[in-house]
Amino acid sequence: MNFGPGGKDETRDGTVVIGAGIGGLVCALLVAASGRPVTVLERGAAPGGKMREVAIGEARVDSGPTVLTLRGVFDAIFEAAGASLDERLPLRQAQVLARHAWDAEGPPERARLDLFADVERSADAIGDFAGAREARGFRDFCRASEEVFRMLDEPFIRAEEPSLPRLMASQGMFGAHKLMAIRPFTNLMPALAGFFRDERLAQLFGRYATYTGSSPYLAPATLMLIAHVEQAGVWLVEGGMQRLAQALHALAVERGALFRFGCTAREVLVEGGRVVGVVTGEGERIHAARVVANADSGAIAAGILGREAARAVPAMAASQRSLSALTLSLHAPTRGFPLARHSVFFSRNYPAEFEAILDRGRLPGEPTVYVCAQDRDDAGARIDGAAEDAPERLFMIVNAPATGDVRPFSEEEIATCETATFRHLSRLGLSVERRPEALRITTPSDFERMFPGTGGALYGRASHGWNASFERPSVRTRLAGFYLCGGSVHPGAGVPMAALSGWTAAHLISRDSDSTARSRTTGIAGGTSTS
Repeated sequence: MNFGPGGKDETRDGTVVIGAGIGGLVCALLVAASGRPVTVLERGAAPGGKMREVAIGEARVDSGPTVLTLRGVFDAIFEAAGASLDERLPLRQAQVLARHAWDAEGPPERARLDLFADVERSADAIGDFAGAREARGFRDFCRASEEVFRMLDEPFIRAEEPSLPRLMASQGMFGAHKLMAIRPFTNLMPALAGFFRDERLAQLFGRYATYTGSSPYLAPATLMLIAHVEQAGVWLVEGGMQRLAQALHALAVERGALFRFGCTAREVLVEGGRVVGVVTGEGERIHAARVVANADSGAIAAGILGREAARAVPAMAASQRSLSALTLSLHAPTRGFPLARHSVFFSRNYPAEFEAILDRGRLPGEPTVYVCAQDRDDAGARIDGAAEDAPERLFMIVNAPATGDVRPFSEEEIATCETATFRHLSRLGLSVERRPEALRITTPSDFERMFPGTGGALYGRASHGWNASFERPSVRTRLAGFYLCGGSVHPGAGVPMAALSGWTAAHLISRDSDSTARSRTTGIAGGTSTS
């Protein structure tokens, strides 16, 4: 039992948050800012969850999320807690969103394409790359993706408990017609074919499905809204994304939240049909009127927090899991390809890549590789003051199946994928001078160990099929006093979406507590849109 100064039980009428990922941090901050006691239990040694760093010698490599989008969400969160995001976190807006590369005959620059924060600049680049017709298709695509976002933002993304009838009702008497216009029953890749004839461009924008851990061949066309989110602003956190977690943690502590790191939650306690506390891994009982689980909902349904918590969360089959990843964190010199801060090297056979992962449970033979060059600015200039050929911090992501709990990959399979990854990069012009002591590989099995019960899935449920988004668990569960937050619940995967789930959990706690005190957690001014 936790006792504060003077021997008062601070959590009996308070809240326990399990997990200090972004959702849990936001929830704890806003609950504390409303004047209510809150304790956060985190099995790791630091806040952030999947927002982690990997140490390679003295270098620290961001090895999780690498950008911040929907900045307005975080401006509103810090404001609700009586602080300013600008004063707490150094941010810089990227002008180059990403550099993309494919195999091609002829000069390498003819197989490279930069996308920019400015739509017209991107359209001009696409016109030079693939012709005027594709540039027009891109402008049409941008308008369509913005329309999808605007239609879903208020009634779905920020809804506490979304449903298709409510979404239709939000669109007025022509709701069904408006929803059909955003093609919810069409998969993303066929929808993209209506905008782009060049298969490379369909591959580029289809990749947005992987931001939710999904296949572009199975995900709904509504995921094109991610393109609009990027166009609305991509922000780089100076010093790495871990600083966002640190800023939320520090502010939560200032507002009165108590954090216990290295503390695992073993079971949610229930009496009389409602939550009464948590049992830690050491057997300690912590009393609480409310518990918020910032953990994978599928793992909770499988029992990682006990039988009562499992009953309160919808079950999820292993086949419904999102993608996992094989990630490579390096500190190494590079030559050849002019890396930008974010670069993507596409495979020659995109369908085969997802067939290997989802149909056969294998690592791809030729993967698409995302590379984050963390010592470069968005256009590719070194920002660390080092020479161009000096070692630099690199983080690479290769999509992988979430089978870390049932089928760990052998050392030979991992080595084969590693070799294929660097062979593919070399073919597209990037040479990486890697040394074993300067390379750390994280596999689906490693992610399973970090986040038990997930198989290494990084995004909860995959967004496969038109109804997948409605099948994500809501923040409120069937058990009184028990809430969820994080990327596996509504509104979905990604840093801003996980933050929104934490905001919703804090709002529900405030409302359910039937407090007469004035609360700051009543809504997000201006929605999730950014200027």
